[in-house]
Amino acid sequence: MQLKETEEILNKFAKYVIQQARTNLTKKKKSATGDLYKSLKHKIVPTPEGLNLIIYMNEYGDFVDQGVKGKDPSIITKWTNNRLAGKQKAPNSPFSFKNKKPPRGFIKKWAKQRNFRLRDKKGKFVKGNYNAIAYVLQKFIFAQGIKPSFFFTKPFKQAFKRLPGGLGEAFKQDIINITIETL
Repeated sequence: MQLKETEEILNKFAKYVIQQARTNLTKKKKSATGDLYKSLKHKIVPTPEGLNLIIYMNEYGDFVDQGVKGKDPSIITKWTNNRLAGKQKAPNSPFSFKNKKPPRGFIKKWAKQRNFRLRDKKGKFVKGNYNAIAYVLQKFIFAQGIKPSFFFTKPFKQAFKRLPGGLGEAFKQDIINITIETL
């Protein structure tokens, strides 16, 4: 069964969601390497029941979108001698840190790209030492989590609200076209 009109509507839907998600990644500065940005793609797969729309992105895209619940924000308060109060960044996230900390290698690379610097006791910036920066950031991320960006969720929900009317009309037109072809 050929559902050209329905496929066209789903194509427009996916392209809009991906375009808006990429815009959100850029605006929210969530695209340090551009890997997540480039990974956003879609595919429409015909099935015996109709069509399936699949939107692809790198695995960690879910964590960037939904955030990650920290293990225990009070760790930060204890670790920094009450100078910084720990705060849960993603209390409603379906993902959480339990025992395993985020990988330090990726944090080190990210800190280098963002030109993070530590200060010495005199307040001057210390050159390099991204291992120390990655260690500190890893500890903060493990304890407090990662704040959700909803870079994908918001445009998906927004586009989905507008989808039913256009999709229904497109499907109706496909059924009419199939009926005319079989006569």
